[in-house]
Amino acid sequence: MTARVPAPTLPKAQAIAHEVRRRIIDREWRQGDRIPDEADLAVEFGAARATVNKALQMLADEGLLDRRRRAGTRVAVDPVRKAVLTIPIVREQIESAGMAYGHRIIAHRRAPAPEAIARRLDVGTGAPMIHLRAVHYGDEAPFQYEDRWINPQAVSGMGSVDFRHVNANEWLVRNAPYSRADFTFSAANADARDARMLQTYPGQALLILHRTTWNEDHPITTVRIACKPGHQISTSN
Repeated sequence: MTARVPAPTLPKAQAIAHEVRRRIIDREWRQGDRIPDEADLAVEFGAARATVNKALQMLADEGLLDRRRRAGTRVAVDPVRKAVLTIPIVREQIESAGMAYGHRIIAHRRAPAPEAIARRLDVGTGAPMIHLRAVHYGDEAPFQYEDRWINPQAVSGMGSVDFRHVNANEWLVRNAPYSRADFTFSAANADARDARMLQTYPGQALLILHRTTWNEDHPITTVRIACKPGHQISTSN
């Protein structure tokens, strides 16, 4: 018998996630319990296994499920609610604040990945990359400075994109969906280049974000973002 999935107007994966979440909250499946395999759930919900996989991954990202290869999926013990971080389109951030957007490419070249970048992307040192440095502006004032390395093999056709004339942040968000990401936030004093790009002074305290993304097959990009003084980043739950 096929289980009834609530909220039929939702995409199937979200509806399945909704029902699994309900079973966990109602303690039908308790902390530490192994839940049915994806194949069994696919039969129960009348869905493709890939759809069930997507639903369970959504709940793992929320911290409700613990998924381990060859060990199955269990209800998390002492689940921790996770903040959701999305990759913004900087132009939209700036325009939503009522400012006019501007974008300037500082440098663009094809270059082998140095050791530190290769380690961050999990590729071999010297792998061919696109190295891009750019500044985003709001009302002609620097908003953020990014130093980005892009893997041209990550997405079909990416190698032909001319990032000297295309906003890499916006293109990657729209065309290179990622399956996992690493985010690191830190405070740092502006070095000479940060200060010059952000029109501030060396030693000014800045928020620095390192972000690296991968799809199922390849690393996509790693970027160091230096934000204007006083910049804040919010998360949603």
